[in-house]
Amino acid sequence: MRIAVGNDHAGYPLKDYIINLLKELNIEVIYFGSNSKSPVDFPDIAEKVCNAVRNKEAERGLMICGTGVGASIAANKFSGIRAAVAHDTYSAHQCVEHDDVNVLCIGAQIIGERLAKEIMATFLKSEFSTEEHFRRRVNKLREIELKTARELQNYIK
Repeated sequence: MRIAVGNDHAGYPLKDYIINLLKELNIEVIYFGSNSKSPVDFPDIAEKVCNAVRNKEAERGLMICGTGVGASIAANKFSGIRAAVAHDTYSAHQCVEHDDVNVLCIGAQIIGERLAKEIMATFLKSEFSTEEHFRRRVNKLREIELKTARELQNYIK
């Protein structure tokens, strides 16, 4: 598996731990992030991570910021991306199994290394359910995304 990882300055304290963990799990990392605590804008990092996932350069993405919330908002602006904040293992597997989430967002100011390790392991081993009702719901999300894109095009005209 290949995963795109990005972080802003608030996610910086947790990023080395996460990247090393992924490498220990034999997961290839494509890194897009801040290498310092100097302020950067998380939407710029989210764009790089999401484009790697959308372009199939990575199977999944991970965003690390202060709370995970801003990264999730930014990531969900990109067509084809379903991002979720998960600070527990239940959410980490359910967001993939039920909602086909492909970008996980975590907050370095919220969770520590041990919990991050468990969340990552859970997220990475989870797979989208084959149950029809979950597939139907994710297809409806895609339809909303397409409708919104068409509305935007009409608005621009």
